[in-house]
Amino acid sequence: MGNIIDPQLVPQRTFYNGVTMPGIGMGTFGSDRFSAEQVSAAVAGAIEAGYRLFDCAACYGNEDQIGEVFKNAFDKEIVKREELFITTKVWNNMHGQGDVLLSCAKSLRDLKLDYIDLFFVHWPFANYHAPGAGGDERNPDSKPFNLDKFMNTWRQCERLVDMGLVKNIGMSNMTIPKLEAILPLCRIKPVAIEMELHPCFQQPELFQYCIDHEIQPIGFCPIGSPTRPDRDKTENDVADIQVPELVEIAKAHNVHPAVICLKWAVQRGQTPIPFSIHKNEYESNLRCTIEDPLTDEEMEILKTIDKNNRLIKGQVFLWEGAKGWEDLWDLDGTITK
Repeated sequence: MGNIIDPQLVPQRTFYNGVTMPGIGMGTFGSDRFSAEQVSAAVAGAIEAGYRLFDCAACYGNEDQIGEVFKNAFDKEIVKREELFITTKVWNNMHGQGDVLLSCAKSLRDLKLDYIDLFFVHWPFANYHAPGAGGDERNPDSKPFNLDKFMNTWRQCERLVDMGLVKNIGMSNMTIPKLEAILPLCRIKPVAIEMELHPCFQQPELFQYCIDHEIQPIGFCPIGSPTRPDRDKTENDVADIQVPELVEIAKAHNVHPAVICLKWAVQRGQTPIPFSIHKNEYESNLRCTIEDPLTDEEMEILKTIDKNNRLIKGQVFLWEGAKGWEDLWDLDGTITK
């Protein structure tokens, strides 16, 4: 079966270890808007459209359904296993000794896979909230970041590589102060860091830090995540696709502003992982990476619209004594205790 967009034309990223990954993928976080069945149906359509990177996670609650899609695609020879790059993540309640292996084993079973291409530590602490938790909910057991505890989790990830269960490991929702403490202790350095990246939240310092350390940035919320959970919406948030400069560039290219967000992301060097259940949207998201690039001037204009507007603030992970969600992100340059 032919692909709507030739995967060979999609830009690729090369990790420091020589492994390659597509320069755009499909996220699978259905938020509280879409069912597991809707998400898995979109994955099936995306494979046929030419997507080869899929970003999954244990806490999304849909890996079992997505696994059926992968198995069907392999069985029908729509795609070979080695042609897909599949990521997943250990959730915060599975950081304990031995638990990371259990989490990986469950994801492998649910996704119907023999190995994971890239396995992430989803958040750098064990602070847990139940799926669908409201923005004001707090777990009394939550604690600030602890280097020793994180490294215990990371050592388990390194062992997964040794065992051949995962090919690569990465981190997510990190800060430069945390990375400064962690990286010197790693036996296997992360190949990628997943972080929030969109035109109104470009994280230039963290982005450049990753590039300088040969770590590939992967960007979630690449178009400003209009379907993110209600707990992650605040009245001061800026909608990227409504920023005048971005809208003007979209008009010049005769495309939706969301497409400009993705073109910007791919040309900047990160790997965006947009999500949509709509065929016309996810096909457009992929196709935009192989045609009609933004000009250097347009890229410079988009650099100026960064409003430092973090959308996924993580306030549900706060611990007793924390002043606010800012404490999660070490904004003063030191790890918040």
